[in-house]
Amino acid sequence: MSQPAGQLTFVGPRRAKPARHLADLSMADRRAAVTELGEKAFRADQLSRHYFERLTTDVSAMTDLPAAARERLSALLPDLLTPVKELATDGGTTRKTLWRLFDGALVESVLMRYPDRVTMCVSSQAGCGMNCPFCATGQAGLTRNMSTAEIVEQVVSGARALAAGEVPGGPGRVSNVVFMGMGEPLANYKQVIGAVRRMVEPSPHGLGISARGVTVSTVGLVPAIGKLADEGLPVTLALSLHAPDDELRDTLVPINTRWKVAEVLDAAWSYAARTKRRVSIEYALIKDINDQEWRADLLGKMVKNKLVHVNLIPLNPTPGSKWTASRPEDERAFVRRLEFHGVPVTVRDTRGREIDGACGQLAAAE
Repeated sequence: MSQPAGQLTFVGPRRAKPARHLADLSMADRRAAVTELGEKAFRADQLSRHYFERLTTDVSAMTDLPAAARERLSALLPDLLTPVKELATDGGTTRKTLWRLFDGALVESVLMRYPDRVTMCVSSQAGCGMNCPFCATGQAGLTRNMSTAEIVEQVVSGARALAAGEVPGGPGRVSNVVFMGMGEPLANYKQVIGAVRRMVEPSPHGLGISARGVTVSTVGLVPAIGKLADEGLPVTLALSLHAPDDELRDTLVPINTRWKVAEVLDAAWSYAARTKRRVSIEYALIKDINDQEWRADLLGKMVKNKLVHVNLIPLNPTPGSKWTASRPEDERAFVRRLEFHGVPVTVRDTRGREIDGACGQLAAAE
């Protein structure tokens, strides 16, 4: 159900929560949970190694655990995601999976294999409450927040497929995670931070992915950007800006009616100063809407001499949308103006566009 134009939803409808999973818990909490189930605390370390290192939830394969213990400990490995549909493109190296959660909510994740890395694009909410009008997910409205384990399981599922050699290119591992699937990550703050910690902690605590390989995107929830800077996690912050002026951004990114461009950029520069990590400015180029050279000039003046990189994204059109990608000549002119100001800029490739797996296209349609 779509939201009225400009309306923001920060809290989704109250719904039943998914079953508690090992990945929801810190190692201390896992040991406590295992003890509650009548097992010795060290079994939590064994169970964690099976899940995060061997990528298995099949307790029958956990032969280092006594049979009775396996049965009891299986309670901490409930099925959270059920695959509904998988689509592939780019010779099988880009795979979009539609998942059904325990309550019927639908989310999508995308695995992208490049020659030098494998990136998982994960969802953090079913739907999104930020209501950006050019984004298919934003138009769907917010169904609910995802749990920490539901987020982590998207990465583990991708890691399983890579380890099994199911993705062309031979066995591999997930090196990068981007929170650019469905949802506004910082509107589901606690669960997203839990998921990031599970991803970056070394085995058996977590998946052992470098924090520098994790990107958390946001449309600009200023207080939450400040909280993220305090976490001590050197992840990359990606700010979905899409317009350098408040008049246009109020329309394209409705959260701008609460926190204006200057406030959002100040929060981003504070984040960069605290973490020493370069901020990524995400900017979807929309034909005749935000791709004028004067807007490129304005953006260049705002971000020059900062620890920043501008990532231009040719708009991925969604069905029924009045907007489409910029003309190639306007895209090139926009890049030239940013480069004139000495701003590092790239144009993102449109991986997954054919399977509606590119930025702004995830709509979880069966």
